[in-house]
Formats: sequence, C-alpha cells, structure tokens
Amino acid sequence: MNRRMWSDLTLSIEPENRRDLLRVREGKMSFLKIYKFLLHGVLKLAGISPRTIEIEPGTIMNFWVPTETINNTNTKRKKPAVVFLHGFGFDGILTWQFQALALAKEYSVYVPDFLFFGGSITDKTERSVEFQAECMAKGLRKLGVEKCTLVGFSYGGMVGFKMAEMYPDLVESMVVTCSVMALTESISNAGLERIGFPSWADYLLPVSVKGVETLLQVATYSFPKLPNWIYKDILENIYLLWGQNDKIFDLGTARNLKQQIREKASLEYIEKSGHLVQLERPFVYNSHLKKILASLWSKEKSHATDAFPQPKKK
Repeated sequence: MNRRMWSDLTLSIEPENRRDLLRVREGKMSFLKIYKFLLHGVLKLAGISPRTIEIEPGTIMNFWVPTETINNTNTKRKKPAVVFLHGFGFDGILTWQFQALALAKEYSVYVPDFLFFGGSITDKTERSVEFQAECMAKGLRKLGVEKCTLVGFSYGGMVGFKMAEMYPDLVESMVVTCSVMALTESISNAGLERIGFPSWADYLLPVSVKGVETLLQVATYSFPKLPNWIYKDILENIYLLWGQNDKIFDLGTARNLKQQIREKASLEYIEKSGHLVQLERPFVYNSHLKKILASLWSKEKSHATDAFPQPKKK
C-alpha cells in the first residue's frame, strides 16, 4: 500500500479508531482483524458506512449503508435499493464484500448483520426466521427504504422469502443464492448426509482450526489454500443464482425450489463453485448479479413510463 492510499484510508477512519490503525502498522493485530479493518476503510472510501439502528429497546442491528443516507446529501437520481442478506459463518459485510464494492456506484447498497451475528444484538429469546424478518424490515423502514431487491444467500434466502411473504410492499424482487424456502427435515437430512455431519451445529460451529478448514472446504468447490405464499408480483421477480457444485443445497434442491415457485423463477448456476459462490468466484457472480439487477431496474423504469406516459411533442 503506497503512502497516498494509506493517507486516504487513515482519513476514512474515525479518530477514535485510529489507534487500531497504528496497531496494524506495528503488526499487533491478527490477520482477520487486520483484513476487516482495512476492508472497512475501503468500504468507506467506496461510499458505504456502518450505522447502528435501534429496532426496539434491547434490540440493535448493524447495517452498512450508503454514506449519503447518513449525511443526508441529495443525489442527482435516486438509486434502486439492494439489500444483501448473509448466511451462517460470516457477518454481512464479510459475506458480501465483493458485491457491495462492485455495486455501490449504481445502487444503494445495504448490508445488514442478522441478530446474533456481527454487530447486531437483542435481549429477546426469540430465534425464529419470522423474528429476523420482522426486525430486518423495521430496520430498513427506519433507514428510509421503501422498496428493495433482496439478495439472499443460504440462511439469508430463507429470511428473504419470509420477508417477501410478510412485507410484499417492501420486497419488489429477489435474487436467491444456494438457499431454500424453509429448512424442512427432509432437506436438512439430505444436506447433512451429503456433507457427512450428524448435525448443523457440528458443521457450522467448529471448535478447532481443522473444523474451520472443513467448513470452508465443504462450502466451496475448490477453496484456495491460505496462510406457501402467493404474491404473484414477487414470484415473477425471483432469480435463483447457484453454485453448480454446492454440496449443502445442490442443484436438485435448486430445481425443486424453482418448481415450488411455479416455474416463474429463472435458475442460473456458476460452474466450479460451491455453497460460498459469491466469495469463491466473485467476479463471475457479480457479472450475473449485475445483469439481473439491470433487467429489474429496466423493467421498473418501463412500468413507470407506461403508468405515466410522457406528453407527445407537437
């Protein structure tokens, strides 16, 4: 990193956190902490900043949001909102880092942490998908999001489907990656059998370095070695974007999901990628995602033109 880049990064960090910047330079932080620290700086330079939202007393959610919404700056045109919902294992911004950076210029990008992940906490005992969906919707409303496209990965896809069911006025469309509508017993058992684990806790909550390595190897195709609802408008705008070699929710699961939503969803898969497709092949994933979002935005503008036709010139 050259001196200019380091200077820009330093200016993007809040004064109270610059002590950590010195720790980075002195080599006193772990690799992951250093990576997250630098990633957060790059995100801020790209116009995405963290914001904490109180959903209700005792329940707080962390969102990465367009910096312009925090500063209340006016933009020349209102960009469509895209909300990225993460799965188990990582927080929101680690899961969607490549997509957030790639789309921030053309879209209003929102990357939340689910409750019990990252910076989101609650004193409630509720653990259901419905509770996550309710809190997510409340948080987005407080951020001023009226309509959005949800991009849900794994567990995030399940929460996304529930949000679409509960809040059809909020969710305009969905892009679903390696997920299901609900984790039924049969789907759960089939997934565990494919990956060779007795329970999801054993897989998702490793207690050793080897366990973490296994988690990543199972969730990817070739991980690099390192030091019942019917909302027709929504159903017509669901896109399934899958890793071809997903061992947890395989292509058979994807095709079953496509049939569940009455064949109105499109299904695309990315070769040589597993469950963590957006991290494993980010450039290919981003290319597919950009095409999907562009088609959605084009369709929305077309509908707006049809609803409010321009007067003909005399």
